[in-house]
Amino acid sequence: MIRRPARGAIALAAVLVAGLTACGLGRNDTPGDGRRTITIGFQGMLSGDDRKLGLNALAGVRTAVEDVNADASVPFRLRLVQVDDAGSTGRAPGAARSLTGNSDVLAVIGPLRTDTTEVSEPFYSEAGLLSVTPSATGPALTDLGFTTFFRAIAPDSVQGRAVADYISTVLEATKVYSIDDRGEYGIGLSTALEAELNSDGVDVIHDGIDPTRDYTAQAARITTEAPDVVYYAGYYADFARLAAALRDKGFAGTLMAGDGSRDPRFVTRAGADVAEGTYFSCACADIGEIDGGGGDGGGDRPGAEEFVASYGRLNGGTPPGVFSAEAYDATNAVVRVLRTIGDSPDRAAVARAFADVDWKGVTRDVAFEDTGELRAPTVYLYKVEDGEIVGLGQISDLIDS
Repeated sequence: MIRRPARGAIALAAVLVAGLTACGLGRNDTPGDGRRTITIGFQGMLSGDDRKLGLNALAGVRTAVEDVNADASVPFRLRLVQVDDAGSTGRAPGAARSLTGNSDVLAVIGPLRTDTTEVSEPFYSEAGLLSVTPSATGPALTDLGFTTFFRAIAPDSVQGRAVADYISTVLEATKVYSIDDRGEYGIGLSTALEAELNSDGVDVIHDGIDPTRDYTAQAARITTEAPDVVYYAGYYADFARLAAALRDKGFAGTLMAGDGSRDPRFVTRAGADVAEGTYFSCACADIGEIDGGGGDGGGDRPGAEEFVASYGRLNGGTPPGVFSAEAYDATNAVVRVLRTIGDSPDRAAVARAFADVDWKGVTRDVAFEDTGELRAPTVYLYKVEDGEIVGLGQISDLIDS
């Protein structure tokens, strides 16, 4: 058994394209050094509305690939084959099939979204091909019986509980207005948040709001309820419009959102005055701050400074973005396994060995339960201060301090 099935069944873009050849080789993949080549795949959104997150993750994978190919002590080189699913459930199955159909591919980093992961994983499981997502956080993914699927980030159930406890204990809120965008990700996060808030004795008002261009009416309704905190489970463009409408209606409480909104473009679109003081929860670690002594809770994770430097060199000086470091860790965990299973690895051997991987990554320790979830998931809190999103630390540490 690989593992028991889970119970219940665009500057950066230019740099990436320039740095990869048509066949997906890294710049260091030059023939003649005597090392064999092992092929891994990447599936994510490299086009479409959410392409920035996909490009962040691809850049993290590519950084790991280049690090391996530059290290003569590694007995193999990596070849990277990338497929673009555009963040679309219509395109994702075809993207997955293109990787499963390539017999050279021994492991895949991705998919990246919850919905695209759900429709892709049946193909990976059927092919016995390891798939490690650095960013798909829907709680149900590890309950669907996928036998070669692992998640290198905390699910929304963990994030929702963590931020709810912060709201109730640190912010001491007594009334929260919880909103989701009626998408799979938003509903999963808001459900976990609200359940924990109720358990903590907080008065919760739930609302599902379809993304729209004008949130004036919704903002008026929310402001009338006078909550201490408004928490939005959705993506940054819509949260920016909602936040602006709320402030325009005179809402003076705390604004918070999940990882889908934790993007610098929220500040740009909402406006600095509106965005100031807004909180974000995210299972992602802002490794870019570690080398500068930032307060993201990452501390002195091994290799963090080296990762930031290598990432910048390969990506035109761009710092790691959301999910870049998680993708880097997922790739290196795969490399760890590849170094232990002999000269002629196959898909079954890679997937079987990955279930027992124990890798101290730059974001967290990468080791898994039988379900494919991390043994020690972490959730972080961020806040807009002086127009910048800064890390405050691990939520568990902030609650205990």
